[in-house]
Amino acid sequence: MELDFITQNSIIYVLMAWVIIVIVAKGLKLEKHGFEIKAYSLTYKNKQVNSVLLKLLSRTRRGIRVFADVSVISGFIMMGFAFWFLLNNVANFFVAQTEFAELTVLIPGVTLTSAASITYFLLSIPVVLVIHEGAHGIVAALEKIKIKTGGFAIFIAMFAGFVEPDEEEFNKAKKISKLRVIGAGATSNVIFAFVLGAILLTNPFFAMVLPEPLLSAFYELPEGVLILSIIENSGAEQAGLLANDIITSINDKPILSPVDFPSLNPGDMASVSVLRDGQPLEFNLEVMPAPDDPERGLIGIMRDNSFAYKPVMNFIEWNDPNVSMFLLWLWMISFFIGIINMLPLPILDGGKFIHTIIDKRISEKSVNGVMWGIYAFTFVLFGLNIALSYVKSGWFTI
Repeated sequence: MELDFITQNSIIYVLMAWVIIVIVAKGLKLEKHGFEIKAYSLTYKNKQVNSVLLKLLSRTRRGIRVFADVSVISGFIMMGFAFWFLLNNVANFFVAQTEFAELTVLIPGVTLTSAASITYFLLSIPVVLVIHEGAHGIVAALEKIKIKTGGFAIFIAMFAGFVEPDEEEFNKAKKISKLRVIGAGATSNVIFAFVLGAILLTNPFFAMVLPEPLLSAFYELPEGVLILSIIENSGAEQAGLLANDIITSINDKPILSPVDFPSLNPGDMASVSVLRDGQPLEFNLEVMPAPDDPERGLIGIMRDNSFAYKPVMNFIEWNDPNVSMFLLWLWMISFFIGIINMLPLPILDGGKFIHTIIDKRISEKSVNGVMWGIYAFTFVLFGLNIALSYVKSGWFTI
């Protein structure tokens, strides 16, 4: 059963849920247990975080030392990758639109509107934040920088985690120590994403986001999407498509799975390539309006929506699609939060990373000027990617 009432009014339900959270928090008097409650936020701070981190460090010091050193190198790599992706993506919009990757900021109730997407997002974010902030904290403990408090904050529909180092100790620390602490959070997210991704290579759902040549290396590719039946009086019926045909392309776009089907406009003509008894055939048909949405176009078939990719490493049996989708969301959020966090913006780790590198090399006034120049360039580049996504597809939601 589709929860259309949630999908269509998701922002209302998110706000209602927030009001309930605030009322319950007030009723339970959570202020006495380290919570700070405001109309727009809920913040939790714990002063025992440092002792927990020191106990953990005492058992894993050698491994954490290696991780801390890797974090500095990976910080530069992730920042470079983020800039390359955003710049290359803008270029693709003008020279190769089929390669342009649409970007949006994930906000429950605004850009996340389906009940399933909101659920997977809300379940993934706490895991990602614990890993991210835990890495900052454990490396700070390694570098003998005290963590005063740690916790999390919820701003209606947005989440944040934090560890708060002793500012005086952090400022006195060596530059390399600061870089290790700053780079640790994003590095931990990306390493976690790589480990989870390696596991997900056994899962058919992971093929949805895996690019070539990895897709061909780790999955047996399907021929296309099977037609189960033809809708009466549709363009597909009039053109001569039959049940058991396998659709291989639509308007020259390769079709390997249901997610590859392009958006179509009612009344347009579409070119559909199929395999029939192993023989390639091509049909031109008129796109029909969907019965439930006249603005959405259909070619007029009932298709097989099962996922036909078969993992080469098929040693894990994935029976629950909800678990598969949650892990896929967890992988995506962990990877992209790690990468995006290294962009040099004031609220992100990348800004602190760059500031630490140039601090005391030039005058404080020059440092501030350079940083605001970098912030402005990064903000415009990131905003341009989102704006061009809107130009291409409108305000799209997930």
